[in-house]
Amino acid sequence: MTTLRLRPEDPADETLVARVLAAAFARPDVTTPPEVGLVEELRHSAAWIPELAMVAEYGGEVVGFALLTRVRVRADGGGWPALALGPVAVAPHRQRVGHGTAVVQAALDAATELGERLVVVLGDPAYYRRFGFGPADRLGLTSPWSGLGEPWQALVLPPSTGEEPPPPAGEVVFPSPWSRV
Repeated sequence: MTTLRLRPEDPADETLVARVLAAAFARPDVTTPPEVGLVEELRHSAAWIPELAMVAEYGGEVVGFALLTRVRVRADGGGWPALALGPVAVAPHRQRVGHGTAVVQAALDAATELGERLVVVLGDPAYYRRFGFGPADRLGLTSPWSGLGEPWQALVLPPSTGEEPPPPAGEVVFPSPWSRV
């Protein structure tokens, strides 16, 4: 029986992840989807957190990927750490069988274990609602994508202790690679 294995990306996976991203985000108007370059640029930035670049492996093949990288919430004159989810990709021949859900949940679980508190995403509300995401504006979070409405979402992760304050409202500041997508 073949099982799905979820684990952090290792350096040997980089080309395989690029293939999954290219296949999942393929469009007739571009040779290489921008998501491939985004991941490569993030991989070489201060926003990269190796434990939060999660792959899904099925039958020895990397078939899925979910990435959480560092962003900041600008609030009260300071920067509060948060995470951005994306890109998330599943190889077309393995879509709609739960691999995307599994790899996203594995990334969120790893973030919770690391003590992270806030994740933002721009994506389909019907899909991300299953993980607990909701409208980011309800938390007072803005970004360059706030004007898109419901796809701009946020999730507050469980605190590691009961004494942690809730995440602040403010502007979510993304690292520069995001501005090129």
